[in-house]
Amino acid sequence: MGNFRKLVVWQMAKELAVRVYKYTSEGAFSRDYGLRDQIRKAAVSVPSNIGEGDEQGSNRQAVRYFRIAKGSIAEVQTQNDIAFEIGYLTREQYDDIEHRCNALSIKLLHLIKSRMES
Repeated sequence: MGNFRKLVVWQMAKELAVRVYKYTSEGAFSRDYGLRDQIRKAAVSVPSNIGEGDEQGSNRQAVRYFRIAKGSIAEVQTQNDIAFEIGYLTREQYDDIEHRCNALSIKLLHLIKSRMES
Protein backbone atom coordinates (compact mmCIF):
# COMPACT_ATOMS: atom_id res chain seq x y z
CA MET A 1 0.00 0.00 0.00
CA GLY A 2 1.01 3.56 -0.53
CA ASN A 3 3.09 3.35 -3.71
CA PHE A 4 0.35 3.26 -6.32
CA ARG A 5 2.59 4.27 -9.24
CA LYS A 6 4.34 0.90 -8.94
CA LEU A 7 1.06 -1.02 -9.32
CA VAL A 8 0.83 -2.54 -12.79
CA VAL A 9 -2.92 -2.02 -12.71
CA TRP A 10 -2.44 1.74 -12.09
CA GLN A 11 0.08 1.95 -14.94
CA MET A 12 -2.37 0.19 -17.27
CA ALA A 13 -5.17 2.50 -16.18
CA LYS A 14 -3.08 5.61 -16.74
CA GLU A 15 -2.18 4.41 -20.23
CA LEU A 16 -5.88 3.82 -20.97
CA ALA A 17 -6.64 7.42 -19.97
CA VAL A 18 -3.81 8.72 -22.16
CA ARG A 19 -5.10 6.73 -25.15
CA VAL A 20 -8.65 7.96 -24.61
CA TYR A 21 -7.41 11.55 -24.56
CA LYS A 22 -5.47 11.03 -27.78
CA TYR A 23 -8.36 9.35 -29.60
CA THR A 24 -10.87 11.96 -28.48
CA SER A 25 -8.68 14.80 -29.73
CA GLU A 26 -9.23 13.84 -33.38
CA GLY A 27 -11.95 14.59 -35.90
CA ALA A 28 -15.64 14.80 -35.02
CA PHE A 29 -15.02 13.25 -31.60
CA SER A 30 -13.04 16.33 -30.56
CA ARG A 31 -16.09 18.53 -31.27
CA ASP A 32 -18.67 16.39 -29.46
CA TYR A 33 -18.06 17.97 -26.09
CA GLY A 34 -20.63 15.89 -24.23
CA LEU A 35 -19.43 12.42 -25.20
CA ARG A 36 -15.79 13.50 -25.37
CA ASP A 37 -15.82 14.92 -21.86
CA GLN A 38 -17.80 11.97 -20.48
CA ILE A 39 -15.39 9.29 -21.74
CA ARG A 40 -12.41 11.36 -20.66
CA LYS A 41 -13.77 11.78 -17.13
CA ALA A 42 -14.53 8.07 -16.87
CA ALA A 43 -11.07 7.12 -18.17
CA VAL A 44 -9.28 9.49 -15.78
CA SER A 45 -11.42 8.20 -12.92
CA VAL A 46 -9.92 4.72 -13.25
CA PRO A 47 -6.26 5.46 -12.34
CA SER A 48 -7.38 8.24 -9.97
CA ASN A 49 -9.49 5.84 -7.90
CA ILE A 50 -6.82 3.15 -7.97
CA GLY A 51 -4.28 5.67 -6.68
CA GLU A 52 -6.64 7.05 -4.06
CA GLY A 53 -7.61 3.55 -2.95
CA ASP A 54 -4.01 2.44 -2.60
CA GLU A 55 -3.33 5.43 -0.35
CA GLN A 56 -6.13 4.53 2.06
CA GLY A 57 -5.31 3.26 5.51
CA SER A 58 -7.02 -0.11 5.18
CA ASN A 59 -7.67 -2.77 2.58
CA ARG A 60 -11.41 -2.38 3.13
CA GLN A 61 -11.24 1.29 2.18
CA ALA A 62 -8.94 0.53 -0.74
CA VAL A 63 -11.32 -2.09 -2.13
CA ARG A 64 -14.14 0.47 -2.13
CA TYR A 65 -12.11 2.73 -4.44
CA PHE A 66 -10.99 -0.18 -6.60
CA ARG A 67 -14.64 -1.12 -7.14
CA ILE A 68 -15.41 2.44 -8.19
CA ALA A 69 -12.53 2.20 -10.67
CA LYS A 70 -13.99 -1.05 -12.00
CA GLY A 71 -17.33 0.71 -12.53
CA SER A 72 -15.57 3.49 -14.42
CA ILE A 73 -14.08 0.90 -16.76
CA ALA A 74 -17.63 -0.17 -17.64
CA GLU A 75 -18.47 3.48 -18.33
CA VAL A 76 -15.52 3.76 -20.70
CA GLN A 77 -16.60 0.57 -22.48
CA THR A 78 -20.15 1.87 -22.91
CA GLN A 79 -18.97 5.20 -24.28
CA ASN A 80 -16.44 3.40 -26.49
CA ASP A 81 -19.29 1.36 -28.00
CA ILE A 82 -21.33 4.48 -28.67
CA ALA A 83 -18.39 6.39 -30.13
CA PHE A 84 -17.58 3.53 -32.49
CA GLU A 85 -21.17 3.04 -33.60
CA ILE A 86 -21.57 6.72 -34.52
CA GLY A 87 -18.28 6.74 -36.41
CA TYR A 88 -16.02 8.66 -34.04
CA LEU A 89 -13.50 5.84 -33.63
CA THR A 90 -11.83 3.55 -36.11
CA ARG A 91 -12.07 -0.20 -35.57
CA GLU A 92 -8.43 -0.18 -34.47
CA GLN A 93 -9.02 2.56 -31.87
CA TYR A 94 -12.19 0.86 -30.63
CA ASP A 95 -10.42 -2.50 -30.30
CA ASP A 96 -7.47 -0.89 -28.51
CA ILE A 97 -9.70 0.70 -25.86
CA GLU A 98 -11.82 -2.44 -25.51
CA HIS A 99 -8.76 -4.68 -25.11
CA ARG A 100 -7.23 -2.35 -22.53
CA CYS A 101 -10.51 -2.18 -20.59
CA ASN A 102 -10.91 -5.95 -20.54
CA ALA A 103 -7.33 -6.57 -19.41
CA LEU A 104 -7.58 -3.83 -16.80
CA SER A 105 -10.89 -5.13 -15.45
CA ILE A 106 -9.40 -8.60 -14.92
CA LYS A 107 -6.29 -7.19 -13.24
CA LEU A 108 -8.40 -4.98 -11.01
CA LEU A 109 -10.61 -7.89 -10.01
CA HIS A 110 -7.51 -9.81 -8.93
CA LEU A 111 -6.32 -6.81 -6.91
CA ILE A 112 -9.71 -6.53 -5.22
CA LYS A 113 -9.70 -10.23 -4.33
CA SER A 114 -6.16 -10.10 -2.97
CA ARG A 115 -6.92 -7.04 -0.81
CA MET A 116 -10.10 -8.64 0.51
CA GLU A 117 -8.13 -11.71 1.58
CA SER A 118 -5.48 -9.68 3.43
